[in-house]
Amino acid sequence: MKIIICRHADPDYEKDSLTPKGWREAELLAERISKLDVKSFYVSPLGRAKDTAGLTLKKMNRGAVELPWLHEFKGIVMSNGKFTSCWDRLPSYWTEIDKYYSYDEWYNTPLMKFGNVKREYERVAKGVDKLLAEHGYVHKGRHFEVVNSNHDTIVLFCHFAVEAVILSHIFGISPMPLWHNFVALPTSVTTLVSEERERGIAAFRCMEFADNSHLYAAGEEPAFAARFCECFEDDTRH
Repeated sequence: MKIIICRHADPDYEKDSLTPKGWREAELLAERISKLDVKSFYVSPLGRAKDTAGLTLKKMNRGAVELPWLHEFKGIVMSNGKFTSCWDRLPSYWTEIDKYYSYDEWYNTPLMKFGNVKREYERVAKGVDKLLAEHGYVHKGRHFEVVNSNHDTIVLFCHFAVEAVILSHIFGISPMPLWHNFVALPTSVTTLVSEERERGIAAFRCMEFADNSHLYAAGEEPAFAARFCECFEDDTRH
């Protein structure tokens, strides 16, 4: 089985849609995904993900199931007197706390425990497990029990932070390094494949992460969204 996760195209956050560049990116993603034999499509309820998916679905004359847990990750914390997303922490803070590298402990820091982070993480995890069970792979501890071995491909259109949560849960690793040391740019494609080396027992491996070769092939520079400044002096997001 293959799980393909597509981040939405370059976003217009005010309109919860896409920028003109984003629409171009979504067209190129549609060209790429439409060549695949896809069993099922799933999409976030947010407009920027639905608009991105829409071009692929129209091209393939298909529909998608909207899954509420594919919404951008809703985990929030209190920082400097205001509520903010849990996944945007400065390296001088989070890298000094060992718990953030532990799958079982990362949400047990004072910062994370104050907010709704664990509850939201578990909500996404339950959604992932339900979806994969419907496709024949039941989560059992750190691996998957195969009840229906198959070569199906499913495609998820969603967002970077929730993508990191999905990967974290499937692989049994903390999402903190995924949020802060990896980045999936707009319309990037991540592909997981099941491996059943022992009958009835499977694990998923990442064949590609955040691939945007469809943009480069068309001469379209990837958007900056989700990145921060390469150098402190740069006139880009800090």
